[in-house]
Amino acid sequence: MQENQITISWLGHSGFKIKYKDTTLLVDPWFEGNPMFPEREKVDVISDCKFILLSHAHSDHASDSIKIAKERDIPIVGMYDLMQFYEAEHKVSSVGFNKGGTVQIGDFSITMVSASHSSSFHHKDNFYYGGAEVGYMITTPEKTIYFSGDTDVMADMQIFGELHKPEIGILCCGGHFTMDMKRAAYAAERFFNFKTIFPCHYKTFPLLEQKVDVLRDSLPGVEIIEADVLKEYLL
Repeated sequence: MQENQITISWLGHSGFKIKYKDTTLLVDPWFEGNPMFPEREKVDVISDCKFILLSHAHSDHASDSIKIAKERDIPIVGMYDLMQFYEAEHKVSSVGFNKGGTVQIGDFSITMVSASHSSSFHHKDNFYYGGAEVGYMITTPEKTIYFSGDTDVMADMQIFGELHKPEIGILCCGGHFTMDMKRAAYAAERFFNFKTIFPCHYKTFPLLEQKVDVLRDSLPGVEIIEADVLKEYLL
């Protein structure tokens, strides 16, 4: 692997492992109960991870984070309100920030951006608000990745595209809980100039869209990577 390359692996649903130089991020990792992830691979997947990046508190994005953070003794990075709760209740380390803020996480510069969804979780038979739902611009000197988190199309995306100019999009597109393939394609065409897109938050359950045909057909000039789980893609 060349020093300036980014390695991206899909972990099923909205989970990703992103490597650059000496830094490996787990993004929205969901292993236990994820029908797309072979749980026997978890130990190997997390063995070199240095940070966990969370977009929001829903269980299909955040439920494994505290356990991994404790096993690996690594911080969780995300919305300030949720990180404060995790630190106080679960005694894990964290990096909490907010929309528009940028933090340096190892070899990545990460900017928190808005999303349009919701964020909540259950804990000890109580229901909690998890702070705002967000997405991220994950930046290196060579490339920028837009991780949408769970969201619908937003006019804010025009600002994201103009300010950050991401070459790589990791876009939710399964419908029902997030934008579907058609809406994700609209967002990509209208607001961004992606060279590469990883679709996510699809195929996990029958309720979600299963194929990327609409996305691919709508964006003929963009490489749509219909990723295999755990396969490494060099960009």
